[in-house]
Amino acid sequence: MRYTLIYTAAGVSTAFFTYVVLYFLLLGRGEQLSIAWFLDNTSPYMWATTGISMAVALSVVGAALGIHTTGSSILGAGVKTPRIKTKNLISIIFCEAVAIYGLITAIVLSGMLGQYTSDAIANDDKLKEENWFAGYLVFGSGITVGFVNLFCGLCVGVVGSGAAIADAANGALFVKILVIEIFGSAIGLFGLIVGIYMTSRGGSMGNKTK
Repeated sequence: MRYTLIYTAAGVSTAFFTYVVLYFLLLGRGEQLSIAWFLDNTSPYMWATTGISMAVALSVVGAALGIHTTGSSILGAGVKTPRIKTKNLISIIFCEAVAIYGLITAIVLSGMLGQYTSDAIANDDKLKEENWFAGYLVFGSGITVGFVNLFCGLCVGVVGSGAAIADAANGALFVKILVIEIFGSAIGLFGLIVGIYMTSRGGSMGNKTK
């Protein structure tokens, strides 16, 4: 399932990129493929909302994959050794915390959104720069937290799966593997801290300069 999702995402991204490039080239608008033109002519709202949505979406995907990996191992090993089912639920909690990190980030980033008018930014270059900077900042923060939590969820899921199987074979191994799982879960916390710190380096969007 994991590889299916990866291959599907890569295929869709490649097809979309190819379609966009051919569309502009065949219509004689190749100059619009410039990255500078794209950044200057896209709304900061697009970047901000994309960053917020990616923070939540990627975090939830990471948590879901982690719970899927850990949960299946707990249920499978629990059939043979029922005693492991209760204490190994802590692995599920660690996976769920990854989604909570993304939710917290999305709430913080949403506070940076604000409405501005075209007339205000047309007459004030500094205001335009601040709004565009805030949009890019929210996007970067959201992407950072999202991808960190995605890989954190995968890490915790695999380690939690191993913990359940090892616990079923030898109960003395659970605490030792749990330490490894705690360090894996801390990766998501690092992403949350960096994402929130990034938002403190700039202002918010709106009609007023900082």
